Amino acid sequence: MPSSKPIKKVEGRVVAFIDIGTNSLRLLLVRINPNQSYTVLSDQKEVVRLGEGEFVEQHLQPEAMQRAVLVAQRFAAMARQNGAKEIITVATSATREAENRDEFLRRLKREAQLDVRVVSGREEARLIYLGVSSGVHLGEKKALFIDIGGGSTEVILGDQQGYDYLDSLKLGAIRLTSLFFLPEESGPVTAERYAVIQQYVRNTAVRTIQAVSQHSLDFAVGSSGTIENLADIAVQKFHKRRRQREDVLQYTQLRQVIEMLCELPLEERRHVPGINPSRADIIIAGSAIIETLLHDLDVKELRISDRGLRDGLLVDYLSADASTAALQKTSVRRRSVMHLGRTCNFDEAHASHVAQLALELYDSAGGAGLHNSDDWERELLEYSALIHDVGMFLAYSNHQEHSYYLIRNADLLGFDQREIAIMASAALFHRKAMPNRKKHPEFAALDRRAQRVVELFALLLRIAESLDRSHTSAVQNALLRPGKDNEIVLEIRGKGDCQLEIWGVQTHAEDFEEVFGHKMVVENLSENGGPHPPNPSP
Repeated sequence: MPSSKPIKKVEGRVVAFIDIGTNSLRLLLVRINPNQSYTVLSDQKEVVRLGEGEFVEQHLQPEAMQRAVLVAQRFAAMARQNGAKEIITVATSATREAENRDEFLRRLKREAQLDVRVVSGREEARLIYLGVSSGVHLGEKKALFIDIGGGSTEVILGDQQGYDYLDSLKLGAIRLTSLFFLPEESGPVTAERYAVIQQYVRNTAVRTIQAVSQHSLDFAVGSSGTIENLADIAVQKFHKRRRQREDVLQYTQLRQVIEMLCELPLEERRHVPGINPSRADIIIAGSAIIETLLHDLDVKELRISDRGLRDGLLVDYLSADASTAALQKTSVRRRSVMHLGRTCNFDEAHASHVAQLALELYDSAGGAGLHNSDDWERELLEYSALIHDVGMFLAYSNHQEHSYYLIRNADLLGFDQREIAIMASAALFHRKAMPNRKKHPEFAALDRRAQRVVELFALLLRIAESLDRSHTSAVQNALLRPGKDNEIVLEIRGKGDCQLEIWGVQTHAEDFEEVFGHKMVVENLSENGGPHPPNPSP
């Protein structure tokens, strides 16, 4: 277990990153300096086998959860003792596929005080790309990245500037070991058994192999404990020394290593020079994954990286922390949202105007004391507004339901599943019924803070949508400010006649009072706007 002895503190803020994987938990503890450089204070790893026994029944086992929670507690305590004010924690394959994942997440919250993001497979692939590519000099070269975890294998194509392809396969060392070996099996692995595992890998990865094969690659990079350990064994076998950073894993050498490992019973396998004994029982399944991918993609050698998802979390954090307009315009979150909108042929001008109005309403509502403004909420509201109408791609009728489905299933990059659920729910409730815990299971499934955010977003999107009802940007600006008594004034400024927009927004008066506890009145300050209909009677 990791030591909890405090590390000497110096200027800068300490941030912790925890990766709750299927096989291991990892902690990266860093001090981020005022100039945005960083220093690694600690890099810890503990094998917990969270996914052990899960992939047959899709349930995390009690013993596995207990091990993971215990290590998470220790990692969190170590981070806090060393001054970490932020602990960014993500969970991957084992957690996201478990039917009892909510129980596990509640335990982590209760016993380790950790708010855990459960990321999708493609988001996991993106974070791995960020982590691995940030430690490899690519230049203009195109690389293939392969990361083999306990429950999934991520495959990425990219260069130094970005990725071209992301995929996550339900192939992992623990998953395949559970599927093809009984717990008590400890003998050698026959060539026939190994070939069956390889065929399963090939069948699962066939579309990925086809997609990657269409690209020209300059080299391949492998990361994860399985690949690192196979490289360690190969270097020991062929060079009689410890592996060095520049060493590569040759495919021909990998084949010989795998043949040797398969010939040995489990107990002898644990003593092979270079092997991590705790991986001896799952390394055959992991070997089948990497060998099959390298063979079918005609990759002759593999560079080895010790970086991974936890490093990607750091890179992602530093990128998000940079407050430059250029970075915001090119952030992976914005690119992902705009890609979804454009794929669904959305009305980009209308979506952008609704987003502008929603943000004006949000900012002024915060200034009026209607909510506690938050940068995270504000950013999420903008993205929610941009894609709230994507469901019209399928049909106008009940398009809010179609929007919910598309957002929930679009694998939006840069977001965790909670954020995606909030954006999807905001789209679902931007028209017709307001969210209700008793009537709407999608809303009831959210935690209380997320529910409050969705209520706020749904109301602001309703108002902003009504203010651009004609899709002509007739209302150019809108804000909320305190009025007399208990009233809140919705002040709008537009061009020409805004009567249709004003009438539409007044239909949300009851919802406004329900959410904010104040009566809403409309004040039209548009030039040549003329009189507007009175507020509807309560």
